[in-house]
Amino acid sequence: MNHRAGSIVFGIAAGLLVAVLSYQWLTDPTNRAERAEEVNVVELSRGILNDTLGIQELQIVDALAPQRKVGKVYVYPLENGWDVSGYYRRDDADRWHPFLMALDTELSLRSLRVRDSDNSLAQRAATDPLLEVRQ
Repeated sequence: MNHRAGSIVFGIAAGLLVAVLSYQWLTDPTNRAERAEEVNVVELSRGILNDTLGIQELQIVDALAPQRKVGKVYVYPLENGWDVSGYYRRDDADRWHPFLMALDTELSLRSLRVRDSDNSLAQRAATDPLLEVRQ
């Protein structure tokens, strides 16, 4: 029995199988559509975060700009909307503040939870039912 011929046939068959499966995965339009929707949700969440917190120049770590050393982030589809998590800070001297945002199916804010010790945010949270600030 010639093991060399069997190895060559197995290598060619495995390579073809990997190539076909990779091509199918890469050309699947549902993957691209899901990714485009996730990108849209995260970009909108950035604007909502800036508007809700009232801070113009935020540095944001989210699913589009992850930094493992800061922490885990995600964008997650739900039956009734989306959850988006991340971190923000005002400048390099500020520490990272985690946030969790819930959006409805229309991509409107349902709730925003942040961990921040800023007094103006705590005052804003007292009058805004969608904003929750923890220290």
